Amino acid sequence: MSPRTAFHGAGLGLRRALMGSLRDAPDAAIDFFEIAPENWINVGGALGRELRAFTERHAFVCHGLSLSLGGPEPLDETLLVKIRRLIDAHGIALYSEHLSYCSDDGHLYDLMPIPFTAEAVDYVAARVRRAQDVLGRRIAIENVSYYAAPGRELDEATFVRAVLDAADCDLLLDVNNVYVNSINHGYDPDAFLAAMPGERIAYYHVAGHYDEAPDLKVDTHGAPVIDPVWSLLEHAYARFGVRPTLLERDFNFPPLAELVGELDRIRAAQARHEQPARARHVAAG
Repeated sequence: MSPRTAFHGAGLGLRRALMGSLRDAPDAAIDFFEIAPENWINVGGALGRELRAFTERHAFVCHGLSLSLGGPEPLDETLLVKIRRLIDAHGIALYSEHLSYCSDDGHLYDLMPIPFTAEAVDYVAARVRRAQDVLGRRIAIENVSYYAAPGRELDEATFVRAVLDAADCDLLLDVNNVYVNSINHGYDPDAFLAAMPGERIAYYHVAGHYDEAPDLKVDTHGAPVIDPVWSLLEHAYARFGVRPTLLERDFNFPPLAELVGELDRIRAAQARHEQPARARHVAAG
């Protein structure tokens, strides 16, 4: 099956807890889905057939959880081979992973921050290049939320951009993570956006988070997107242009209609920013 590379619009993470609602509303306004490949590798039977029914009707992307690009253990090439088989079997458009690590002689079940150093740039970029070789395609790496910055020599934006350049890969720009980190680490989120290479952005993430304190936000994917994150997404569209945008929701699921309402808000923002771009294109032509 050839990949459906033209994924677009507003997408939703496909969680098993949502599959019943999605079966009952097959025409819900969802432009694409995202899955974690680790949750579907080697899944057969009724659940595997159900995934096939979704991937035959919709565009899909994969967002990895456990490759541990910054980890000290050797890169898990066995996992990469399995991911490639899943992507090829279902015609999935894109694979992305977190710019973090999550294992060291066993899984840590959390996304740990990679030290922002020049040495780490070289180390991670080499692993990203190898992952692309094994997968036979470009991947996107995601800027992550983090709560400590051990051994920091570079600022976050410089580190992310350096890895992207050295690995020659794409960027999954998580707008909620930019907002969360800007509060927790005291930087300007618009300045962070300005430092990102727009030409490398494959798609965006938005999500909700938990307010632990006025100066501490926790990235949970368990709540609606808040207004400052919506505003930051609009700033990203204005600066870089519209890209496909994925709504992450991992638990505390509301009725499907509420999630589709958030997707409609994404599409409305996309339409606002696509119209001026089309007008400029016509004027230039």
